[in-house]
Amino acid sequence: MKRLGLLGGMSWESTASYYGLINREVARRLGGLHSADLLLHSVDFAPLAAMQQSGDWDAIGQYLAAAARSLVAQGASAILLCTNTMHRVAPQIEAAIDVPLLHIVEPTGRALAAAGVERVGLLGTRFTLTGDFYIGKLERDHGVEVLVPDADAIDVVNTIIFEELCVGITRSSSRAYFIDTVAELERRGADAVILGCTEIGLLVSSSDLPVPAFDTTWLHAEAAVQFALT
Repeated sequence: MKRLGLLGGMSWESTASYYGLINREVARRLGGLHSADLLLHSVDFAPLAAMQQSGDWDAIGQYLAAAARSLVAQGASAILLCTNTMHRVAPQIEAAIDVPLLHIVEPTGRALAAAGVERVGLLGTRFTLTGDFYIGKLERDHGVEVLVPDADAIDVVNTIIFEELCVGITRSSSRAYFIDTVAELERRGADAVILGCTEIGLLVSSSDLPVPAFDTTWLHAEAAVQFALT
């Protein structure tokens, strides 16, 4: 089994989900008392969130690249960045390490292709929904058309993520808002929706939504297990 390096804490709520998902999937595949060989570097999210708000992505990239190098120095065979939004600095992390960064968009794109999805809605932070680093990669590398909520909905979704989900709060009103937002994306032609923030799965699942949901946290964790056991 290869050792995985988890770069998390953005937020720790979803990083805890990664830890559970990866260990449960290893146990399911191998049986018995097996669990994953993991290293975890969990950062203090507050200063990084402040850098996001101020647009200092270069500083974020330097910080996370250094953290990734420390995981590699401890024997990690691959790095998992346990967040969608921070993949904006994936190129800086990749340039700093000599092992793979298992990019969160790749298993998501493969899952969409396997399901025959051609037009997908995307939920996530404002940074994910308004930048090219995520949507562009899905469209260029995986040939799927991506729809995002309108500007007002993006603001509300972003607020729910940072002010509620990142601190472990789940509200029925927020769940209802997410369901309505997905329904609007379906009306605009989305065949499915990507839960494109690793905290969203703490609030809603596919069974809550009017279209199939692709949870990036689970897809990313499953791809990591496949890498570790191959």
